[in-house]
Amino acid sequence: MLVPGYGGGSLADLPDALLAALGVRAPDPDTATSSGARPPLVLEPADRVCLFLVDGLGAESLKAHAETAPFLSGLAGRTLTAGFPATTVTSLCSLGTGLTPGEHGMLGLTLAVPGTGHLFNCLRWTLPDGLSMDPELWQPAPTVYQRATRAGLDAVYVGPAEFEGTGLTKAVYRGVRYVAADTVDDRVARVHESMRQGAAHVTVYYGDLDAAGHMTGWGSQEWLRQLAIVDDMAQRLVAGLPPGSALYVTADHGMVNATEKIDAESVPELTQGVALLGGEARARHVYAEPGAGQDVLEAWRETLRGKAWVVSRREAVESGWFGPRVREAWLGRIGDVVAVPYTDLAIIAPSRHKVEALFTGYHGSMTAAEQHVPLLQART
Repeated sequence: MLVPGYGGGSLADLPDALLAALGVRAPDPDTATSSGARPPLVLEPADRVCLFLVDGLGAESLKAHAETAPFLSGLAGRTLTAGFPATTVTSLCSLGTGLTPGEHGMLGLTLAVPGTGHLFNCLRWTLPDGLSMDPELWQPAPTVYQRATRAGLDAVYVGPAEFEGTGLTKAVYRGVRYVAADTVDDRVARVHESMRQGAAHVTVYYGDLDAAGHMTGWGSQEWLRQLAIVDDMAQRLVAGLPPGSALYVTADHGMVNATEKIDAESVPELTQGVALLGGEARARHVYAEPGAGQDVLEAWRETLRGKAWVVSRREAVESGWFGPRVREAWLGRIGDVVAVPYTDLAIIAPSRHKVEALFTGYHGSMTAAEQHVPLLQART
């Protein structure tokens, strides 16, 4: 089990390091994420920084296909851990706030809204029955972009037009100046344009590598084609940065290809006493009916023996899966049982998540393939 290296070795530690490189002080100690167990993440000073966020670019998969990404593979860098679960919404919020999952509360893809009997999809920002969720209520912590703005820095996010103004964007990117750009050429151009005009903190996002991995598997021909695009994009980004700038390349999670799937909706031992099935295929939040928590824990543990870590909410919290601490207000978002495969198993729920059940590539767990993400650097 690769418990994330919170406190100096995780994605949650990167935002403060980037701001510190620009001369912006870290938060007061009472809001800092460090557990004191590791030295802080320190980056060299720079006049401007660009963070290239590649969805699904695991450090292990990049190393396995270094020949397809020669530019990235030749950059200096290190490895970080994504955080738990190793999934987009959790990692984006860690990068947007500089907080661990236990502090920012985005603890998975689909989470129970305590007291409602409903699951909330944090990626699509959807609730059933036409209900809505206020992004500032679900994720109230200030963002690093708000901190940058208060410090007098222009913070820019370059990404697809379809994500501008969404609930997730409002939750994790508050304070940023969103610059919509759909093609690779447009994103590279908007980054260069923004930095030439004085933006000091620019983030640019690319999501097609992750999409290819989900549908055809990491290492597939389509995935390799996307990796080559990412490599070329990184090289082009560096080529146009103003002098004194630094480019950092990282990812939100890695990926594994499933060789086995279990339909949690059709196995009686996995349905008895279960009120809601949340999370995702590699990091399940299992919400029990009242009084059924222990029975559900034992049934899931026995059924998935030899294939998954299955623990209670208390065990997951005390083991530091979500960080050194979990805010009391967020505890109800965690399943009564948390099931995390360590083999290449996907725990699917076809009636609720039809597309996800068809995937080849998955992520969320605490294996090296999912947790390890690169932090690569190029300077001008």
